[in-house]
Amino acid sequence: MRQQTVAIADLAVVTDETLLVTTGVGSCVAIALHDATGRIGGLAHVLLPHAALSSQSPRVGKFPSTAVPAMLAQMRELGSTGEIHARLIGGASMFAPLLAAGSVGLGVRNLRAARQACADHAVPIVGEAVGGNMARSVYFNVATGAVQVRSVRGPHVEL
Repeated sequence: MRQQTVAIADLAVVTDETLLVTTGVGSCVAIALHDATGRIGGLAHVLLPHAALSSQSPRVGKFPSTAVPAMLAQMRELGSTGEIHARLIGGASMFAPLLAAGSVGLGVRNLRAARQACADHAVPIVGEAVGGNMARSVYFNVATGAVQVRSVRGPHVEL
């Protein structure tokens, strides 16, 4: 099986026998999209909830609002005609003790934006490994749709 790494603020869409991997998902959110019928999948490692928070030229994988439609378009170009489901990983509060009382951390804001992007494109979320205060690594087998989530401090789960 071929393995492809997805960097922070990037995305990849592939078919069949590929393992998509991203590591260091802390306050970021990994969005895995899968068409089981077509065996097509995409993985984005989004960094920020909105483009307004970035002073640099936006990369399509940097924000949920651009990553989700980009992955959907690329999946259709590769022949996706089946129902597409999402899984979300990350959105941790990595620096919770540093937050001012009553403020919302970046992880929570990223997670809200990822859920909204999926809702905006009618993509149901069928699994989540989110929150907490730990970074995670994601291993997405596009052929089977299995998403393994690993963490040094938490349990390993399959979505």
